[in-house]
Amino acid sequence: MRDPQPTDSADDALDSLEPDVFARNCTSRPVLQNVASRWGILALAALLEGPYRFNALRRRVDGVSERMLSQTLQTLERDGLVHREAHHTIPPHVEYTLTPLGTRVAEKIRDLIHILEGNMDTVRAAQAAYHRE
Repeated sequence: MRDPQPTDSADDALDSLEPDVFARNCTSRPVLQNVASRWGILALAALLEGPYRFNALRRRVDGVSERMLSQTLQTLERDGLVHREAHHTIPPHVEYTLTPLGTRVAEKIRDLIHILEGNMDTVRAAQAAYHRE
């Protein structure tokens, strides 16, 4: 019987583990943090509506700075959730869309948004009760 081959690096060992977001070193944890960030969740939900150019997306996600939106989109693109396409037109423009994985994630975010928006009376009542105590 042959001995198992040693791994080339610690990264190979990490890649072979089952993802577990609750594990401190799991590679899924930073991706979840990127998706669930203040601007990540809003950018993904907005992109579910369809393709956006940068400034239109910035207007849609009211309150986000140009720098933060740019960083958020770069992070989501790196994680495989957003696709950036530069159109070579005059003037040039860039369009952002969701990847298939990004669409699946954004659909769950949309569902969460609908639950929260549809239950704001309950939330406000709970907040008022909490502050009365």
